[in-house]
Amino acid sequence: MPDWPEWWSWELAIIEHAEERMQVRHFTEVELRDMLERASGYRAGRVPGRWLIETRHDGEAWIVVVEPNPAHRQLEVVTAFKAKK
Repeated sequence: MPDWPEWWSWELAIIEHAEERMQVRHFTEVELRDMLERASGYRAGRVPGRWLIETRHDGEAWIVVVEPNPAHRQLEVVTAFKAKK
């Protein structure tokens, strides 16, 4: 299990873009939260301040993109998608 940063325990906030992607990619907030609970690692994203969370959903590898918001002590979910093979 990775050594998670402080922001990992912050309250989760799902931004509008992520909510739209959840509908298109057919997963719910409950499933998203489950993916985050079972996350296996993380790495910096291409956009500064964003992180790629490695997880699984329905037997496949997924990435959840998050952005810590220190001003509100929230972890904002930007999007989630199946990882490329």
